[in-house]
Amino acid sequence: MKVRQDAWSHEDDLMLAETVLRHVREGSTQLKAFDEVGDRLSRTSAAVGFRWNAIVRDRYEQALKLAKKQRKEMKRAERRQPEYTKNDMHTPLQQEQPIAKPVLKTPINTTEPTQTKKELTMRDVITFLSNLEQSASSTNKLRTNLEKLESENQLLREENTLLNQRIKTLENEQQVMKEDYQSLIQIMDRARRMVVLNDNEDQNVPTFKMDKNGNLEKVAR
Repeated sequence: MKVRQDAWSHEDDLMLAETVLRHVREGSTQLKAFDEVGDRLSRTSAAVGFRWNAIVRDRYEQALKLAKKQRKEMKRAERRQPEYTKNDMHTPLQQEQPIAKPVLKTPINTTEPTQTKKELTMRDVITFLSNLEQSASSTNKLRTNLEKLESENQLLREENTLLNQRIKTLENEQQVMKEDYQSLIQIMDRARRMVVLNDNEDQNVPTFKMDKNGNLEKVAR
């Protein structure tokens, strides 16, 4: 039983994608591709299939569609060739006369555009995979920048929280000072009124002096 516990590398994922795309393009099944990759990486087919369906498949969805399209084109080309052969063999004259032999080249020539198209689409697949790898690198850089921005944003939020707490503290201190000031004003006002009241009381007390005969008389203020 083939079992490995180590993580998948980028090269393993790339090899898995290339193998699956090749099997699909050639008319094979994904299960056979999983078996091949499992033999090469010493992994189980189930583990390989899970990796493909859960992680790798989404990255190569367009390439998979292209491989399926190529498989259909190859099948159509294979279906066309027996028709030409059957028509050529149906006429006895064409089998007996050497002149009819060049007609057999017709199905071969008709498959050439398909073969050429296959080579071009293979290049397209390679280009697509290269662009996808570059896109993954750009995505990693973007993720790093986003993480840096989130870290800076978190620091700013914490600093803002500290500033808000400081503002509330200063507002509380200002309110206490305001209340103390009002209390002081009230105390000073009461003290001033008490001084005025004492002066009035002193003015209402009569003053006396003794005359020559020894009598007290009130002195007018």
